[in-house]
Amino acid sequence: MAPHPGIDTDQIKEKARKDLLDLLEGVRGKKNLVIERALAGPIGIFVKFSTLQEYGVDKVFFLENANVDASQKNVVFLTGGEDALRPLAVAEQIKKLRQSSSIEHEFSIFVVPRRTLVCDKMLEDAGVLGDVSVEAFPLYFIPLEQDVLSLELTGSFGDLYLRKDPTSIFLAARALMLLQQKHGLFPRIIGKGDNAQRLMELLLRMRSEVTAEESSVSNRLGLMPSATMESLIIIDREIDFATVLLTQLTYDGLVDEMFTIKDNQAEVDVSIVGPAPGQNPSQTSLGKAPATPIQQGMKRKIQLDSSDKLYDQLRDTNFAVVGSLLNKVARRLESDYESRHGAKSTSELKDFVNKLPGYQAEQQSLKIHTGLAEEIMKSTQSDLFTRLLEVQQNLAAGSDPSSQHDTIEELIARDVPLPTILRLLCLESCVSGGLRPKDLENFKTLILNAYGYQHLLTLDALGKMQLLQTRASANVLSLPTSTSGGPPGSKTNYTYLRKVLRLIVDEVNESDPNDIAYVYSGYAPLSVRLVQCIIQKPYLLSLTKTSSAQSANGISSAAHGWQGFEDALRAVKGETFNKVQKGEEAATKARAVLAGSGGKKTVVVMFLGGITRTEIAALRFLGRGESGRRVLICTTSIMSGGRMMEAAMEKGSFASIAGAQT
Repeated sequence: MAPHPGIDTDQIKEKARKDLLDLLEGVRGKKNLVIERALAGPIGIFVKFSTLQEYGVDKVFFLENANVDASQKNVVFLTGGEDALRPLAVAEQIKKLRQSSSIEHEFSIFVVPRRTLVCDKMLEDAGVLGDVSVEAFPLYFIPLEQDVLSLELTGSFGDLYLRKDPTSIFLAARALMLLQQKHGLFPRIIGKGDNAQRLMELLLRMRSEVTAEESSVSNRLGLMPSATMESLIIIDREIDFATVLLTQLTYDGLVDEMFTIKDNQAEVDVSIVGPAPGQNPSQTSLGKAPATPIQQGMKRKIQLDSSDKLYDQLRDTNFAVVGSLLNKVARRLESDYESRHGAKSTSELKDFVNKLPGYQAEQQSLKIHTGLAEEIMKSTQSDLFTRLLEVQQNLAAGSDPSSQHDTIEELIARDVPLPTILRLLCLESCVSGGLRPKDLENFKTLILNAYGYQHLLTLDALGKMQLLQTRASANVLSLPTSTSGGPPGSKTNYTYLRKVLRLIVDEVNESDPNDIAYVYSGYAPLSVRLVQCIIQKPYLLSLTKTSSAQSANGISSAAHGWQGFEDALRAVKGETFNKVQKGEEAATKARAVLAGSGGKKTVVVMFLGGITRTEIAALRFLGRGESGRRVLICTTSIMSGGRMMEAAMEKGSFASIAGAQT
């Protein structure tokens, strides 16, 4: 995939790499690196351990293990600065190392992404601030792909919606502001949701602060509207919780649901994908020995990004067609291998030998993805998966929620994992405006009896996040107006939106899709439909059978924002905004002339609170249908229904506490 005009994600990756290596180079001599576990994966995306070694890193330790040794005089800590517990852990290890070592160590702390007052205060209270070097490592957006930038704030969902901590909004604003300082202002900022509005207001405030600080005309020209970026679209996650709660049905989404993709890698049992190249199973003199239980339980990290051409081809497809695609690749590879028998000249044989490493890499990739697909298929063909999917699709389609309760009660009785049960109940609550009080109390009783009374806290957390609520009245979500039980935008009205935005598409061609609904086999994610309202107006107006007059008036450019979908927006939770950013007229014209009129413009879509891999697939589908623009996806983190439930789940057990006390 070609880099985006104006915003080159490779440059962002290279800058992050250079910033880290410059910090390490500033610490002379060999050094031990102590890194926070949550930062290890993201940093591994843009720098390898061999490169760190070239810059003097001898050993790497995880901060959480508290096991750094005294083998080097220089000790470098790399940690986040937003959580007060991290600087405290660093201070404890510094004091421990001083007490246990005879060497006079020199300590450096690199704080990601910024040095905070809280961080300094914790280090000062611990008595180490004056004896250490503290610098910021400004790591904000991390390029997961050429079209995906993530802040990788894994706790951002819980921070925003459970703990009401706005830190991730500030970090998102800072990251987007850095893009504006480099490429020019977003000509228009469009969005939906209360947190999205806060992000927009922060961006405007940061712009005014930067403008006030800049003195030279050349610097002020940098904050003119961009000639390469068309708009910024901000989507607050809470406007569409239901999409995350549904089981993802793309290949990428199902791999994430089953194996968890983190930092473009997944840990998978070697019995599924085979050992890594060069790691052969143990053999005896008579041949291969049977795998031992230890070998059977071994995990292998596999890379899942566009560097794997087969994965790049499979990831955004509906899982229903993955089998046929793998079969085609297997047949092509077999044909390519057989071509060596037809080679008649030395040059033809040489050509085949040159291609052989590529064939072997493809063969290895095919083996991995065939193994993953077979394992996923075992799950998707199970009775449990079928029942779960049936309940989810019935709820999404608007069936009577009470008709699904017997199935959910049966799943609880069968001791299905609690997160799976909670996803179904939260899905019903989101799409139906809550559960009837009697039904909710019944399910709470069943859950506490089956899974433990510690989950009183889990249920309370889900309530605070507005994922599991009681229904105010029987017709709470029948209309998009204030007569529906609250002011416009107080709840997302899926019943109304299902019709006006055609969220349910009955006939979906999964092998050759013509609508984003293919990603959920008939359900179009509301979050992406809203993006479609901006960048694909004519298509969506025709799909929803709007009057011909309105269709004629519909505008295909994002420069016209939400025009044509005002009624639908009133049925979506949260504030709506459409802000134009202007600069000095002469400077704006000069920038446009310098940039030229050719090339595609970039639409930046920011998901605040997380985005699923299936939504990424749907946005890529939109991008492929747009000849005049590219879609660049930004997010605070990659989400799934499992991670959403994990943010609310109580990990402790009252039983273990009681046992310890006795």
